[in-house]
Amino acid sequence: MGTETIKNRPLQGDKAKLCIGTVGLGLMGSSIATCILAAGHEVTSLVKDIAIADEARNRIHGFLKQLYDEGILSETPEDVLARHIITDNVALLRGHEVVIESITENIDEKKSVYHKLETVLSTTAIIGSNTSAIPVTVLQSGLQHPERVLGIHWAEPAHITRFMEVICGNESDVQYAYQIVALAESWGKEPSLLKKDIRGFITNRIMYAMLREAFYLVENGYATMEDVDRSLRNDLGYWITFAGPFRFMDLTGIPAYLTVMKDLFPELSNATQAPKYMEELVASGAKGVSNAQGFYPYTPQSAEHWEEQFIEFSYDIRKLAKKYSQNTSENEK
Repeated sequence: MGTETIKNRPLQGDKAKLCIGTVGLGLMGSSIATCILAAGHEVTSLVKDIAIADEARNRIHGFLKQLYDEGILSETPEDVLARHIITDNVALLRGHEVVIESITENIDEKKSVYHKLETVLSTTAIIGSNTSAIPVTVLQSGLQHPERVLGIHWAEPAHITRFMEVICGNESDVQYAYQIVALAESWGKEPSLLKKDIRGFITNRIMYAMLREAFYLVENGYATMEDVDRSLRNDLGYWITFAGPFRFMDLTGIPAYLTVMKDLFPELSNATQAPKYMEELVASGAKGVSNAQGFYPYTPQSAEHWEEQFIEFSYDIRKLAKKYSQNTSENEK
């Protein structure tokens, strides 16, 4: 069929604040495109296979309808979709000032995309990678203009959550990072900036340390998965949206934490291999609620129910987090 460009309908006036491109329209890529569209931008999404355009468009329409029903989006989903182009032609990204890639976590595939982008983008256009663990420095190597490449780490669902991490590689110009932080704030995010590159960034390093300890407790018979989940939901889950670990220590008294650290740190798991149970579960084909096969038993109906509850909770926690915004620069002047 050849190269094809798909646009939902003609633009109704110029609503663009900035030309934004995305690459990849899987579940996460669609959610990212939704967030940027909802913020008022024109968005051009580059895909490898134009045949997925209808599926992606329907998914994005559903996400926009969620935002509209929640009162977060004032425009109708149809009006917002009028600003969206889906294409397999990289040349249509020419003139875009920011392009965010969200494809599979594969270094070679990501770098192949960046080389293509460099053939059409201006030398100052920012290229961002939605990577959760690949060091940005690795992604920058071999590019003509590595200084404009950044990690832009989103949380799923990207159109609801307020989380974002902006990561500089060794060759990044931090001024580009500041531009993305400001832009992300206009999207309703509360971005964090990492001026130095490190694998896993902030949340993944801390979360995977937690996951390692959770597996250690379960695999060694100290507690069941249900017990671990219950404790974390009702302790960590109770306060972390409000405070974060350093603020929480301020709120609850610092000295006691030092005493516990001295006794507990030597006994925490420092395993360097993935848990055996995790290896076995993935080998069995388990993906979680997406295929009704995971740590917990699911029927197709219960898996769908959990997915629906997760979306509802995500909107609820967004409202709560916004109510108790931790804007240090404003609250602590």
